[in-house]
Amino acid sequence: QVQLVESGGGLVQSGGSLRLSCAASGRTFSQYNMAWFRQAPGKEREFVGSIVWNGHITTYANPAKGRFTISRDNAKNTGYLQMNSLKPEDTAVYYCAAGTSFGAGEYDYWGQGTQVTVSS
Repeated sequence: QVQLVESGGGLVQSGGSLRLSCAASGRTFSQYNMAWFRQAPGKEREFVGSIVWNGHITTYANPAKGRFTISRDNAKNTGYLQMNSLKPEDTAVYYCAAGTSFGAGEYDYWGQGTQVTVSS
């Protein structure tokens, strides 16, 4: 069992940066792949990017490529989403997820989400 708690969201101006964290409880976090998703008001949840259990491979959805970076520190049971050059269309609730999937697949464990708002 893995419990995930996101933090680091907030209000930022267009062009700014934020780093989201995903703190995991449970000793098995390092065995799972991790992903970030987001959901904007009135829209379906969409995949942002994911990272394999050892951090060696990442994949990103097109809107995130070149601007967002996913990383993880298994010693700290924490994953990260570094977001640069933020745009108003990045405004959404961001969720981290963990599981055996990779990419935009199904994940077993989810956090409660953290709000990111980008002002123009």
